[in-house]
Amino acid sequence: MVQLLSAGADEWSGDVSSEVTLATARGAHAGPVSEWVLSAVLTQFRQWPALVRFQDKGVWAHRQYEADTLAGKKALIVGAGAIGGEVARRLKVFGVDSTLVASRARDDVFGADALPEIVSGHAIVVITAPLTETTQGLVGSRFLKLMDDNALLVNAGRGQIVDTDALLAELASGRLRAALDVTDPEPLPSDHPLWAQRGAVISPHSARTVPGTNRLCYEVAAQQIAAFLRGEEPSNAVPHG
Repeated sequence: MVQLLSAGADEWSGDVSSEVTLATARGAHAGPVSEWVLSAVLTQFRQWPALVRFQDKGVWAHRQYEADTLAGKKALIVGAGAIGGEVARRLKVFGVDSTLVASRARDDVFGADALPEIVSGHAIVVITAPLTETTQGLVGSRFLKLMDDNALLVNAGRGQIVDTDALLAELASGRLRAALDVTDPEPLPSDHPLWAQRGAVISPHSARTVPGTNRLCYEVAAQQIAAFLRGEEPSNAVPHG
């Protein structure tokens, strides 16, 4: 058995043979990552980047910027696992109704095949899905064009899920905004044009990095290993293929 401390298995799944159980720490990161998502959404809606720039210049910017409220907004969450579910729960406190999407439809969750019909109408689109052959490049030019004007894309999944060039085009035009904890490429080179986009805030793949992260990961890992030692299939086992 190989036990990971990450929620995703994309960096390992291709290198672990079918005779070996591969399990993730899914669930351990739901609290920290969903908190990051909420902070990113509030940062963009309440215009903190603009406020910090005004502060750097010593400008009392009363009525010189346009903030917005989360109340009454709708969020589309692509990835209905532990993190996506916790994001929806936390957004609900601020008056945001969420639409959840998973690879396959189930109760109160849309399947990924429904995305072209449901992207529009959401002021916030949050990516918490794992990187798979199906999700790689999922958020491309077509997906982004379906998003409402001035909508916010939040990527807390994997950078390769979003087409960087397509996102850059939308950010440069000012039509969309973004909050990114992951990018493609990663680390993001210092001269990459994403850094210069006023409509984007970027953190260095650190959404889960808070005090106590290791403890949360090892608690889940211990549960998975204990199940394996009992001869059971760990709940976080990654299906081969």
